[in-house]
Amino acid sequence: MDFSSKYLEKAVLEISGLPGIGRKTALRLALHLLRQDGSEVEALAESLVDLKQKVKRCTSCGNLSDLDLCEICSSTSRDRSLVCVVEDIRDVMAIENTGQYKGIYQVLGTLISPMDGIGPSDLNLQSLIDKATAGEVAEVILALSGTMEGETTGFYVYKKLKDYSLKMSSIARGIAVGDQLEYTDELTLARSIQHRLPYEQSLQQNRS
Repeated sequence: MDFSSKYLEKAVLEISGLPGIGRKTALRLALHLLRQDGSEVEALAESLVDLKQKVKRCTSCGNLSDLDLCEICSSTSRDRSLVCVVEDIRDVMAIENTGQYKGIYQVLGTLISPMDGIGPSDLNLQSLIDKATAGEVAEVILALSGTMEGETTGFYVYKKLKDYSLKMSSIARGIAVGDQLEYTDELTLARSIQHRLPYEQSLQQNRS
């Protein structure tokens, strides 16, 4: 792809580095930005800088937040004894959209995947262990995707928490094996949380 401008070429190169965007799409986006008013492009650039510089991880659960504590963890109306373990913020958003869950979250940030070099030490799990140690948790719901990575991660979390005095449950499998939470419709996801199973029972079902 030949460019008449080195600035256009650099913009296309940077945009094409985003997930799911090829060089042709990146070129269309760059040309679109060239046609926009300067103020609109500056607003976009400023929002991206703010995104990188001002968004942080909640110190309690690992959710993305503008403050040290996210709105969910700081809310007085949430049940802090009920913790839903998810992979990332997209899963938090999916569950929140159901309007059926009133507990808090533990956002792991990733799933165990040895082929990708991701191990147990990469999980954001310590703050949940600290809560369990302090006796603050009554139930942990494992709401991870039905992939091999999700099942492996769920079993690891279960092993780390099984000796504490708390209930371990897993979302009901109205969500098919291999599915990810963010692509599940709200009704199915809500029912999967409402009809969650004891984790040991879900293990037996997966083995049968």
